[in-house]
Amino acid sequence: TNTAVAASHDAMPEVLICTSWLSGATFGEPDMNNNCPPVKKFPKEGKQYQRLLSLSEKFFREFSCSPQFYVRAPGRVNLIGEHVDYCGYAVFPMAVEQDIIIAVATNTSGSLNMHNIDVGYPEFSCDINDFEINKNQPTWYNYVLCGVRGLRDEGGIEGPLVGLDMVVGGNIPPSSGLSSSSALVCAASLAVSHAHGLSLTKDRLAEICARCERHIGTQGGGMDQAISFLAIKDTAKVIEFNPLQSVSVTLPPGATFVVANSLAPMNKAANSSFNCRVMECRLATQIMAKNAGLAWKEYSTLGQLQKILGMSLPQMIRLVSDTFEPRPYNNLE
Repeated sequence: TNTAVAASHDAMPEVLICTSWLSGATFGEPDMNNNCPPVKKFPKEGKQYQRLLSLSEKFFREFSCSPQFYVRAPGRVNLIGEHVDYCGYAVFPMAVEQDIIIAVATNTSGSLNMHNIDVGYPEFSCDINDFEINKNQPTWYNYVLCGVRGLRDEGGIEGPLVGLDMVVGGNIPPSSGLSSSSALVCAASLAVSHAHGLSLTKDRLAEICARCERHIGTQGGGMDQAISFLAIKDTAKVIEFNPLQSVSVTLPPGATFVVANSLAPMNKAANSSFNCRVMECRLATQIMAKNAGLAWKEYSTLGQLQKILGMSLPQMIRLVSDTFEPRPYNNLE
């Protein structure tokens, strides 16, 4: 689920939250994801309250005012379907309770001022309507810039963006494969959306975020952003693309998923390995499309090609096996 909360000096803020939980498998009907992220009241107790309070205190120290609202986006773990979303196939992720939270207030200077509650991450400021995203430097604030740019380009905002002050905090282990970067993009886009009074649906926000994260250089397929916006308590999601749609799967009561962090860092934007696999799959698609006498430049995913060829999944797997050798190919080949 997703959400928002407002703040002032006199009252505790309310929060714009993109939230979701685990638990429990029954397949439901296709979800109607045309609703907007909900606005929730500021919690008065518990772990979330303490985190929001810490963000509020940091915000006041940096900007001499309280945040007007908070946004929250969860990380995710994928149960079935690794590296197939960018090939056009369905995935089966669920959100985790670890998340990114951003405290936000508008400003009149037209600037975007970002601080992180973790002092190990440098602060950054720029003109919110005129900035560049450095693909060669996947620093934390560049993911915020991706979310801002996505809403600027596709959110339907008339005129220049209003300036924003932000303090970011998160408890998703960085570079652990739980999509902390995508959660940051989603939270940033949610902040811009709420600050400008937009009524974008979860589907629309997920699609915008999937595209705008590519400004940092990663050519992902959209799973991370989709589950961050579409997740529902006690369910995992079967998510399909083109068009984006999902089915909730209620997990068995008492089911526990143990997610282990190997501590081997994984940063998709920091090296070319992820994008290399994406491009290999696109090249494979176009080679098979050309062999089939199709206008091969029009095809970019294996799922798209399978559909146009009218093949079952086993037939498509057989076609791939018949076309390519199982060994790695070199650049010349």
